Amino acid sequence: MGKFIEDFKAFALKGNVVDMAVGVIIGGAFGKIVTSLVNDIIMPPIGVLTGGVDFKDLKVVIKEATPAVLDEAGNEVTAAAEAVTLNYGMFIQNVIDFLIVALAIFFMIKGIAKLSAMAKKKEEEKAEEAAAAPEPSAEEKLLTEIRDLLKNK
Repeated sequence: MGKFIEDFKAFALKGNVVDMAVGVIIGGAFGKIVTSLVNDIIMPPIGVLTGGVDFKDLKVVIKEATPAVLDEAGNEVTAAAEAVTLNYGMFIQNVIDFLIVALAIFFMIKGIAKLSAMAKKKEEEKAEEAAAAPEPSAEEKLLTEIRDLLKNK
């Protein structure tokens, strides 16, 4: 049991797990922002353009709602049943949410890849510069010192 707890502790405290947890939390908050963007900014103008249609209300009724049936004493004989609907308007709105999130993630990953490529290129250039300019030999250093001393006289 002690080995299990140690293994779990090592797993839970690894950097990747913590990074993933932070990503999930930020993703949840980002999802709320996107939902608000779609519901409060994008969909109202689309609704106006489509003649005042609210996408949340778009649905196909499969079975109408039925009210409760009461007898003469006021006892419920048949319970009320809610309508059965296909809410395709909410589906459209959720698809738009998804597309915006996917687009934002695409641009973020593309930007990170570009930054990573730039950093890698700089490292390669530094490595090439270090390899291209070898350290002068001891004789060259001595001759350089002599030259500099002669210049100063």
